[in-house]
Amino acid sequence: MAQVETNPRGIPKAPFVAKVEEYMGAGETEATLRKFQEMIAKYKYMENHTLQRKRGLESKIPEIKKSLDMVKFLISKQDTDEPLEVQYELSETLWANAKIKPQQTVNLWLGANVMLEYSYEEARDLLASKLGSANKSLEQVDEDLEFLREQITTMEVNTARVYNYDVKLRRMKKEAGEREEKEEQD
Repeated sequence: MAQVETNPRGIPKAPFVAKVEEYMGAGETEATLRKFQEMIAKYKYMENHTLQRKRGLESKIPEIKKSLDMVKFLISKQDTDEPLEVQYELSETLWANAKIKPQQTVNLWLGANVMLEYSYEEARDLLASKLGSANKSLEQVDEDLEFLREQITTMEVNTARVYNYDVKLRRMKKEAGEREEKEEQD
């Protein structure tokens, strides 16, 4: 069994059909075109899934940055004894004012309704590592999207080449049939 070439995240590379005559057997045009259309549909499904993942990362990264900036701000103010005046979000359109006494810990939402208390340094390190991971994932998603677009284009070119080859064969058969009819009439 031939080894299928893939990108680093396991997305298979589309084969380029250089010589359509060698790739196709006799009368297999419909089956080949159906197979190519199925492969294009699979690549487009992967592309849509990857785009959703990209949108999720693009909305998550600013939130992580905002949290990291806040932790850095708290670290810079930890040596003062005077309370910090801050505004915090209660809901999307409602903000409240508060005075916070300096603490040595901060609570972070980790997701799935989980909040944990961390020291400022632990919170900064955790958020920095999450930000790095999210940025790396976003780069990989962008690479995957580019790879998927190339594979879709390759398969669309293959489809066009097979279709054109089929049209050429039909035209040749038609011309051969017309020649035979002409020879029979003569």
